[in-house]
Amino acid sequence: MLFIAATSSSSSGRRQLVAVGVIAPLVSLVDQTSSPSFAAENKKGFLPVTDNKDGYSFLYPFGWQEVTIEGQDKVFKDVIEPLESVSVTVFPTNKQDIRDFGPPDQVAGTLIKKVLAPPSQKTKLIEAKEQDVDGKAYYTFEFVAQAPNFTRHALSTIVIGNGKLYTLTTGANERRWGKMKDKLQTIVESFKLANV
Repeated sequence: MLFIAATSSSSSGRRQLVAVGVIAPLVSLVDQTSSPSFAAENKKGFLPVTDNKDGYSFLYPFGWQEVTIEGQDKVFKDVIEPLESVSVTVFPTNKQDIRDFGPPDQVAGTLIKKVLAPPSQKTKLIEAKEQDVDGKAYYTFEFVAQAPNFTRHALSTIVIGNGKLYTLTTGANERRWGKMKDKLQTIVESFKLANV
């Protein structure tokens, strides 16, 4: 409860108005986060992203900042560890299902070499699998991309819906993979499509 004592001084009155202006938004934020509908969409340590135009949502770690990168629909990255990031790309397609492109390992291998890593990097597919989420086939895969001065360990998920091919990719420097693996897995598992 917010309590402000009334005084006759105009200076004190201005201070009270400033206090109300600062505290009121915080009170409304506290009320929002405790509501069941908000809590259901969030996971501790993560923030939700919902793109109603393109029809997808996912979670990203608290503290990552949104950045703009040409050719990417959404990108969030850690400001201290720039290899820790998540990006979403959206391409138009006439395919109806991700399986129309081929099996998971074949599609993952092609995407890694042609889209997800620069041609100068040495890449290795570790695992690729198919999952069914709400009646849609998603391909999820893990890979490493080695540059001269670093190795990035990454996870991706791809799916087709709304006449588009969606690719979400997240990763970290290989030296931090052990620490980041669970967070990155949460990001990939949170990626969902909605009909638009």
